[in-house]
Amino acid sequence: MVLIDGKKIAQQVRSEVREAVACAVSKGVRAPGLAVLLVGDDPASQVYVRNKEKACQEAGIVSFAHRLPADSTEGVLLDLIAALNEDDSVDGILLQLPLPKGLDSQKCLLAIHPEKDVDGFHPDNVGRLSLGLPGFVSCTPAGCIELLKRYNLPCQGKNAVVVGRSNIVGKPLAMLLQRRGAFGDATVTVCHSRTPDLAEVCRRADFLFAAIGSPKFIKADMVKEGAVVIDVGINRTEDGLCGDVDFEAVKDKVSAITPVPGGVGPMTIAMLLQNTLASWKRRTGI
Repeated sequence: MVLIDGKKIAQQVRSEVREAVACAVSKGVRAPGLAVLLVGDDPASQVYVRNKEKACQEAGIVSFAHRLPADSTEGVLLDLIAALNEDDSVDGILLQLPLPKGLDSQKCLLAIHPEKDVDGFHPDNVGRLSLGLPGFVSCTPAGCIELLKRYNLPCQGKNAVVVGRSNIVGKPLAMLLQRRGAFGDATVTVCHSRTPDLAEVCRRADFLFAAIGSPKFIKADMVKEGAVVIDVGINRTEDGLCGDVDFEAVKDKVSAITPVPGGVGPMTIAMLLQNTLASWKRRTGI
């Protein structure tokens, strides 16, 4: 069994971004810039934002932090996004979710210019993904594919099952798995709460991706012998963090698996930095 070390791979990606930035900056190119918007004082969001700011600093990316009070109006937030869209020193805009009550997250995300949408949430980028065109891909599913690439686990011609159909993970992941190439070209099934005999569908998967948000939902009897299991879930329980897969029950049955924590989680910020790097390169003509 191969334990897929997302922490190690994320560090590799972050080092590659840091080296690319340092090389260009040494030749007089301005450093890339990422604007991070946080509205309110949600504790989990504050932790996520601090982690992103720290990652930017380590990679040589300038982090523009904008912290707004919870009672900020939608107009104030939209005006800030509009200003950042026009700011040439900003290559990416990240709006930390969830937003406080009364603010329309979809409307605010749509206000971010697609060329600065390094989260890959804008319909323009989702549409480009569906058509197989270049564009920003949502960071968590992009991280899943990057793990397959770095561990040389091609899914071409294999049965892939995605458990979960969220706009942030399940749907874009399914589209990535259908793209042409060694780490695409899979026959993809997307499962959800209405899928009849979910366990049987999962048992047919050569590659099983769990992104349902339910602690230890995937049991050993739902997993095919020798399957590759990518656990996207991060659930806080009384016993600590755990994924959507019952890791201890499943690990001896599979050929490769991601742990939680330390699997897909670290890849999300790494791919955010990679998206910001790509935007910066395009906007500066590097």
